[in-house]
Amino acid sequence: MTDLASVHATVHGYVQGVFYRAFVADTAMMLLLTGYVRNLPNGDTVEVEAEGERKQLEKLVGFLREGPPAARVEQVTTVWQEYTGKYSGFSILY
Repeated sequence: MTDLASVHATVHGYVQGVFYRAFVADTAMMLLLTGYVRNLPNGDTVEVEAEGERKQLEKLVGFLREGPPAARVEQVTTVWQEYTGKYSGFSILY
């Protein structure tokens, strides 16, 4: 049986205006995860909510720490939660 989970991540640094959301969405879809990514209004933070197999979520968190080439990730905080199944796909919220 698969180990399903949910993770809420907050990514701080130079992560807006550098295709970070597209990077996260592409990576999450490649890992067969569901959820969303969005910029937060402070200008230097991105929020990610993702669900799926815990092993794949752990891989996503690793990618969040790297980001796309133009990004400069300073900090990633994660909160692990129970899987809810409330997302049908992965989307970029505006």
